[in-house]
Amino acid sequence: MLAWKSGEVVANGLRLRYYRTGVDGPPVVLAHGITDSGLCWPRLAAALADEYQVIGYDARGHGRSQAPSGPYTRQDQADDLAELVKAMGIDKPCIIGHSMGADTTANAVARHPDLAKAIVLEDPPWRDEPPAEARPLEGYRERLRMYRSMTREELIAYGKTRNPNWDDAEWDPWADAKFAVSTAMIDCLQWAPSPWREVCTKLVCPTLLVIAEAGDRADGLGGIVTDEVAAEAMTLMPNGQVARVQGAGHNIRREAFDDYLAAVRAFLRCV
Repeated sequence: MLAWKSGEVVANGLRLRYYRTGVDGPPVVLAHGITDSGLCWPRLAAALADEYQVIGYDARGHGRSQAPSGPYTRQDQADDLAELVKAMGIDKPCIIGHSMGADTTANAVARHPDLAKAIVLEDPPWRDEPPAEARPLEGYRERLRMYRSMTREELIAYGKTRNPNWDDAEWDPWADAKFAVSTAMIDCLQWAPSPWREVCTKLVCPTLLVIAEAGDRADGLGGIVTDEVAAEAMTLMPNGQVARVQGAGHNIRREAFDDYLAAVRAFLRCV
């Protein structure tokens, strides 16, 4: 089992929990998706730990980080990440984000251009036609209520029926995160469509956008970023590239780990 050392820093006025593993190598910071936590990277962290210093952290309202009463905007989350990197004394890390964490990463670098050496964005919530404003929040509320109506064992069993190809290492941190996330995070989340086109023009560092199969998969678990959105993003990014991973949906690293890791490792070694 991967050994993490944990601690806390005050960043952007909040207590944020971080987790560190790996060697004394180039720093890689991991920004998780909504309702996950900083420990929800077991396979990627283990794969990178022999070459990099790997740092995960709990976003505001998640895991063991502080859960303020509000707001929860992408700007606040972006500044949380930037201030965490500063508070930990990390010099220009590579930052890897998934979903909400990918959006946070992109916004952090757009707002703080000298923050990162390079970034990896795993299926950020970048859409041509954003969903109706209230729908995603109510969906998250219903899902969290459902999760918490189960025991931990029942939740893992449910997850396995929905995602039978996830590795066993994913399930413990995934389930623990669902019970640790604060309801304030969803109740106070300031939902708005991602201004991804504007953000892309400000991503001056090397950027890898990792995308999967679009959301028309039969199991309903497809990716968010379409080929069309990815192609437009590449015209806007000064230094961007795309890796399309077959056989995966939104949770790309969990569903097609080997191909995801190959793309990420090749990118990191070239920046």
